[in-house]
Amino acid sequence: MTAFLLGILSSLAASATVLVLGLLRGSRPLWWVVSVCSRWTGTGLGRVYRRQSSAEQDITRDLRRARWVKVLAGRGNLLTRETFSPLWSGELAPEFVRVLLPDPDAPGDSWLDRRSRDLCRFDPGYSPGLLRSQVRANTEYLAHATRDLHHVDLHSFDLPHTCRVIATDQAAYLTFYSSSAHGRNSPCLYVQAPGLLYSIALEQFDTAWTNSSPARPALQP
Repeated sequence: MTAFLLGILSSLAASATVLVLGLLRGSRPLWWVVSVCSRWTGTGLGRVYRRQSSAEQDITRDLRRARWVKVLAGRGNLLTRETFSPLWSGELAPEFVRVLLPDPDAPGDSWLDRRSRDLCRFDPGYSPGLLRSQVRANTEYLAHATRDLHHVDLHSFDLPHTCRVIATDQAAYLTFYSSSAHGRNSPCLYVQAPGLLYSIALEQFDTAWTNSSPARPALQP
């Protein structure tokens, strides 16, 4: 039993050390160290980006060779930019694309309202209803862009949401949201399949997908 516990503790310690190194440096020379240690611990951690926005070029590359794509986003701004445009234009045609965005019309004190209050604390440009408006605009954009793509499904959800997930059959990008920073300025983890973190990323998405419904934006003619 003692050896078993020591093995678990050493694995967790190694993972934590690698993660700290990646966050402090975030440079390509350390990525091979991260990969070697992740194979040893079974986490699947491949890279750490100091900022989520730094991962966009690599996301574009992974989308081009993906067999399927799953996206769980808190706002969806990236989905309207060049990184994802090949999916909406038909240039790329994976087996399926599933996109989850928060429900901008969820009643009561929704997750979007709670996240909006966080944003208002550190970004003076945010008003209480701005985040809902941004999600609504992004949902309408995607619904219009993918209206003729039968392999793309766009759903809305209203659940506690603490991270962004962009996953393919080969890897996933995980960004954990902070109460004091925008997602684009938060660290992003690149995790490979198979691996513990990759499994967690898919479980996050699948749980939200099970509790979601097809998005019904008010499309303009």
